[in-house]
Amino acid sequence: MPELPEVEVTRRGIAGPLLGARVLQARVGKPLRWPLGCDTGTLTGLRVGEVARRGKYLWLPLSQDAVHEAGAGEQMPAVAAHGGLLLHLGMSGSLALVHHAPAPGPHDHFDLVTDRGTLRLNDPRRFGAVVWSSALDAAPAAKLLHRLGAEPFDPALTPEVFHARLQLRRAPVKAVLLAGDVLVGAGNIYACEALFQAGIHPALRADRISRPRAKRLLAALRSTLARALELGGSTLRDFTDVHGASGAYQAEAAVYGRAGQPCGRCGSVLRRLVQAQRSTYFCATCQRR
Repeated sequence: MPELPEVEVTRRGIAGPLLGARVLQARVGKPLRWPLGCDTGTLTGLRVGEVARRGKYLWLPLSQDAVHEAGAGEQMPAVAAHGGLLLHLGMSGSLALVHHAPAPGPHDHFDLVTDRGTLRLNDPRRFGAVVWSSALDAAPAAKLLHRLGAEPFDPALTPEVFHARLQLRRAPVKAVLLAGDVLVGAGNIYACEALFQAGIHPALRADRISRPRAKRLLAALRSTLARALELGGSTLRDFTDVHGASGAYQAEAAVYGRAGQPCGRCGSVLRRLVQAQRSTYFCATCQRR
């Protein structure tokens, strides 16, 4: 599943090229997780603003050209806020930005055709979404985003704040990280790697993590996610960036997917356990409860 690094890599790949682009048309293929929520024809003529990210969602603000009076009846161009598209890549989605898009394939479920190229969502499993919302703080966007936790690189997320939020949760720390309501972006591979870096057992209850260990875990999460961004994210199956390139972080993973192999730190055999139907990889020697 594309996580924060993959979604941020995608955002960076489309933000510059699409800024100010004019929508020529939109196409919806097979149904995704939720309906678009507007007629595709209403998107024609709108212009793309600054693409943003919240958690694993991308926000493409769209506006329409307007005019306003500016002294002595002079007509001056202005931009009237209109709304935007909230996108989620789901379990297997990826976005491509192409100048000459070929005919849509069986897994190409949304096209936003602009004068800067076509933004195409490919999603084999169709758990992704493209949803129209009049604003981020209005339905349906507000409903989808309101339970998201803090962004991992937000300066307001101090070690003290992080520790206090962990103290409210009695579930295993790995499950808490994946839930996304304490901190967003720590998907399965990144949670495993960060817990290994911090020396914390994935089954340890979150409320039993001390302040020093919480500080160490937050630092490990940030360094893990930052490194994943440098390497273009992770490609375990389907993800590619907007140019079709795969991520490379998975090749550097210290524990993820390496059950039965020796730990790079202590030489012990790495283990795998299942938590909430997800595989967790760890070193029982380096990671203590």
